Amino acid sequence: MLYATDLFGGDAYDRDGHFVGHVTELFIEPAEQPNRVARFLLGRGKYLPLVARYDTISAVEPGIIRLNVEEKQLEHYHPNEGWLSLRKDLLDQQIIDTSGRKVVRVNDIDLSEHRVNGTVELHVTQVDVGLTGAARRLFHGIASPGLVRGLATRLPTRVIPWEFVNLIEPDPLRRVKLRITHQKLERMHPADLADIMEELSPAQRQSIIASLDEEVAAEALAELDKRLTTEIVETLDPEKAADILEEMDPDQAADVLADLTPESSRDVLREMPGEEAREVRELLKFDANSAGGMMNTDFIFVGEKATRDEVMDWIHEKDVDLEQLDTVFLINDDAKFSGAVAVGRLLFAPPNERMEVLKAEPLLSVPPDADEKEIFEIFDKYNLHSLAVVDKFGHPLGAIEVDDVVTRLRHQ
Repeated sequence: MLYATDLFGGDAYDRDGHFVGHVTELFIEPAEQPNRVARFLLGRGKYLPLVARYDTISAVEPGIIRLNVEEKQLEHYHPNEGWLSLRKDLLDQQIIDTSGRKVVRVNDIDLSEHRVNGTVELHVTQVDVGLTGAARRLFHGIASPGLVRGLATRLPTRVIPWEFVNLIEPDPLRRVKLRITHQKLERMHPADLADIMEELSPAQRQSIIASLDEEVAAEALAELDKRLTTEIVETLDPEKAADILEEMDPDQAADVLADLTPESSRDVLREMPGEEAREVRELLKFDANSAGGMMNTDFIFVGEKATRDEVMDWIHEKDVDLEQLDTVFLINDDAKFSGAVAVGRLLFAPPNERMEVLKAEPLLSVPPDADEKEIFEIFDKYNLHSLAVVDKFGHPLGAIEVDDVVTRLRHQ
């Protein structure tokens, strides 16, 4: 096992044993191979630095690399934004440990040797984020490599395999050149992703949100602190912001827009499709701390005379968020709210059972101007998962979900 700190500052010799320069940087070319060290930058004082390709390396050991070509065959260095620099872009930089679901700082980089057709290739295997890497960095050039390694073996090791490393690159153009994606982040739970984003700088948060799938970005923003959500959406392009808000529940989208400047809110609403924009505008009319401000207008309601199987078939045909579906609301022949049925009761009911037989007692609902204190008390008293919001005629307007109640209580 070699470490990046073993090589930085090391001497490079050509095929004839002539000193060529000091190793000042190692580059990966992600577009070609995601973890192979593709270039060695060799500094030569006042002269232009040289670059040695991976296929010109014949031997590597701590502090020394040997080449299989003469110095004159090496190229002069020209910066390339498509190269990932181990020293500049990784050492001491924040990265995301997608396995541990946290932000960490890189102290050293572990490299493995592979012999290929008489040359030596170095591959990044893992990054060191613990005391061992910090100790190697601290004593590099001061103590002998053997002594440093001996000391490091006595310290606790904390490493992250390269496949679990997610790099943070704020520059969108360079991110494209490096072919950095956030597919690993998209597979994380939105709450974990939000926790990670809260540890990053504004530019880094913006970078991640801008490159995520809109649905994932919406879920993550819904979990973020309101102040950070506002900060992110304010700086997004209105079209991109609208695409993300469309993936949110209408009540969540309304909450976000309510915290934006009037100009930003109008710009985003203009970019949203007509129906979604209409729903959000209706919610923005209500006080944020009222039932109308808390309710979600995207809810399931069916006729009370429908049978269990008819309702199940209808739900199957709809684009329903199954993770949030825990209550089906009922309306009577006058389209007035007449009851609520827990999904658990629905699943175990006989096929032809009418919905009105399955509804819970008592019949509970609130008007849109009910304050949050009253809503909290009803949820607590009756152990509810959902609560209907009805207009003055008894027609259902929306539903308040228990997760919204919990979120508000937590923020208080």
